[in-house]
Amino acid sequence: MESYIFSLLAGLLAGVIYSVVRVRSPAPPIIALVGLLGMVIGAQLIPMGHQILMSTSLLSR
Repeated sequence: MESYIFSLLAGLLAGVIYSVVRVRSPAPPIIALVGLLGMVIGAQLIPMGHQILMSTSLLSR
């Protein structure tokens, strides 16, 4: 849970800095969110695949 709070705070800080410096976000919000979703899904594929492989190997014994 701590990592979610730190991530949210880092995002808020980046948004405040962008606003103060008057820099536009490098990507439109929808594209950025889709990219983040892809990162989250990609980060979960390896652990999920590992868990699936381990559960099927335990069942086949």
